[in-house]
Amino acid sequence: MIDVVIVGAGPNGLMLACELALAGVHPVVLERHPAPTGEPRANGIVGQAVRLLDRRGLYTRLSGESTPPSPLPRYVFAAFPLDLTMLAENPQYALGVPQAQLEATLAARAAELKVDLRRGHEVVDLHQRPDAVEVSLSDGTTLTCRFLVGADGGRSAVRRLAGIEFPGVTDDRSVSRTGTVTVPASFLDPGTGGLRVPGFGVVPPFQHTRTARGMIAWAPFPGRPAILSATEWPDAPVADEAPMELAELRASVARVLGADIPIGAPAGPGMLRRLTGGNTRIAARYRAGRVLLLGDAAHVHPAIGGPGLNLGLQDAANLGWKLAATVRGWAPQDLLDTYETERRPVAERVVMSTQAQSALIGPGDEITGLRELFAELLRKPEVTGHIAALMSGADTRYPADPGDPLAGRCAPDVVVHADRGPTRLAELTRTARPLLLDATGGYVDVVGPWRDRVEVVTGPLHGTTATALLVRPDCFIAWSAGDAGTLRASLTRHFGLPR
Repeated sequence: MIDVVIVGAGPNGLMLACELALAGVHPVVLERHPAPTGEPRANGIVGQAVRLLDRRGLYTRLSGESTPPSPLPRYVFAAFPLDLTMLAENPQYALGVPQAQLEATLAARAAELKVDLRRGHEVVDLHQRPDAVEVSLSDGTTLTCRFLVGADGGRSAVRRLAGIEFPGVTDDRSVSRTGTVTVPASFLDPGTGGLRVPGFGVVPPFQHTRTARGMIAWAPFPGRPAILSATEWPDAPVADEAPMELAELRASVARVLGADIPIGAPAGPGMLRRLTGGNTRIAARYRAGRVLLLGDAAHVHPAIGGPGLNLGLQDAANLGWKLAATVRGWAPQDLLDTYETERRPVAERVVMSTQAQSALIGPGDEITGLRELFAELLRKPEVTGHIAALMSGADTRYPADPGDPLAGRCAPDVVVHADRGPTRLAELTRTARPLLLDATGGYVDVVGPWRDRVEVVTGPLHGTTATALLVRPDCFIAWSAGDAGTLRASLTRHFGLPR
């Protein structure tokens, strides 16, 4: 019997496969497409997921840089520029790689970890037994597994076949048109990299620019074709059956800006896409027996602010170690259920954030007045800091001992001065094992009965006020320095009974 079958070889499914393999569970990944589609989707990763990739040794592979990720000096919220340089602690990171590159890198890592990836296999039915799930495929074959994970997107077949409802709302008022384009050199602003549009002014790069008629985004990615996007709220429905032409995008941009940009097609392969409306939904349950949902299969929301991969990749990191512990038999009885209790509130905050931003970019003079007020508020560092923490996911705190001020939070970028010399936390977490960082060595004996599951590193800690940290595989803090009794309780709660 297969331990875990993952349906969907997108970034979230592949990330989960890697997490399971690191924990000693080798899943089978089923993907209905016979080969990667190359379909343009996300253009990068923002938020704390960038730090997660760094802590799995994947940031350098994706970025080509040997240095750790650095926070962004600027970002955007609801078409407002966010000046993050005013913050004492800046939580917002970004990695500008297209989704196809991310998938290819994760697929290569999964292959290194001996993950069985089977393309051209579509799930058509499933049946749960008390001890297993039988998965029927379109070629007439059947697989039997202990657990099945649906990472197959917003139209998840696994979610439907498991009978899990997907409540929420559909909004069909907006129309977004996006394409890879070229523009005349005279329209490029050499100082900012933005678009200098006669009759309008400068459209800054990598931001949303709102007008009373819609919104524009201009993304001149280095080394690849620039992307131009226009969003409108038309009075009448727009037929979206016919393929979009470049002239349609140009006309939409002209309506939003009140000025024309003579765009052209890129020299190589291009992309044109029209999206009408969108969905905001969260699955009624993340788990039904031995079936679990991951990423877009569990939640969909507007793309504004780019939170999708940040949410989904961290879902995978949260689920991976808990599912592996359950398969390997040392998980506490309710550990797998904490996947939903910890991650659902994060999805709810993302939904809240994207819905608020969608409202703030809408058309109309009353929205313009509301935006003037928000512009005043965002000049305050405490407001910008709150928004940045929300958008990056840095404000996530899982349920934990209220007497432990660090427990439940993402671990900071600690440096351990051990025998091997100064070592970043990101170098210690690439195996995805639980980790005790002990500045004094005073807790080593306490962890002894769990050493088959928990690694221990001793030495002075820089970057935290704590003298010891118990770090979960998803890089969240399970416990910070207290007495031996509270450490034993945390070890048992997270990593099961001692051997």
